[in-house]
Amino acid sequence: MYIADRWQDFEVLDTGEGFKLERWGSVILARPDPQVIWPKGEPSLWGQTDAIYSRSKEGGGAWEYSRTLPDRWEVGYRGLRFFVRPTGFKHTGLFPEQAANWDFMRDKLSKKPGAKVLNLFAYTGGATLACMQAGAHVTHVDAARGMCQWARENRDLCGLKEEGSRFIVEDALNFIRREIRRGSRYDGIVMDPPSYGRGPTGEVWKLENELYTLVDTAAGLLSDSPLFFLINSYTTGFQPTVIRNILLKTLCGRHGGVARAKELVLPVTSGGLLPCGCTGRWEQE
Repeated sequence: MYIADRWQDFEVLDTGEGFKLERWGSVILARPDPQVIWPKGEPSLWGQTDAIYSRSKEGGGAWEYSRTLPDRWEVGYRGLRFFVRPTGFKHTGLFPEQAANWDFMRDKLSKKPGAKVLNLFAYTGGATLACMQAGAHVTHVDAARGMCQWARENRDLCGLKEEGSRFIVEDALNFIRREIRRGSRYDGIVMDPPSYGRGPTGEVWKLENELYTLVDTAAGLLSDSPLFFLINSYTTGFQPTVIRNILLKTLCGRHGGVARAKELVLPVTSGGLLPCGCTGRWEQE
């Protein structure tokens, strides 16, 4: 397992009965998690909750607040700063389990100053900022304009230089193909593709149908001496071995190296671990 256990401004306080209780700075949020099928470990902790996200039988859901919260607030991780806020889809703008991957990439990038990194489906830029902090130039690609703007604001909050990044609002596969035609190359690639979605012209995206082609095509953008290729998956039923097999077939044959895939987990303060999807890592050793 890859365990994100170096946080100070975030922790999973407890889990149980379909929910996780989290501390984001000084704010306590309760959010649903379908994998939490056990009783609460410390029921007394849940009385501290500032807001809870409840799902609707009609679909979607809404936040219920026990006190007024700021529109957004800051949390930090090892020199990085992020804006977080409760959104309409239960998320906060940050996936804290990804800190395990941020540390991995920073370690790899320390061996190649000035490396170029491509972050696909890049969301609010956690990986982008971690790689920039390590001295890389990062191309941040996301089809949602609002997410790219949020990522820019996080970059500025961290005091990272604008020239160390570029932000592209575009479909990931279209961007990859265009970069291949241009002859662009990257020393590291990280992607966080959705389980399901629709493309820019309405075409349906299903991860199980698209992931192999996406990875195989993106692998053509790696430099002659690449550092890493990461795939994150939150798709229920996708075992780590599936991700590892894709990396073996698309990366190891071209570049050698080693492919691994494991669960991503967060420690729970009241005891145990919270599963948070899986990550596949290809790297040169």
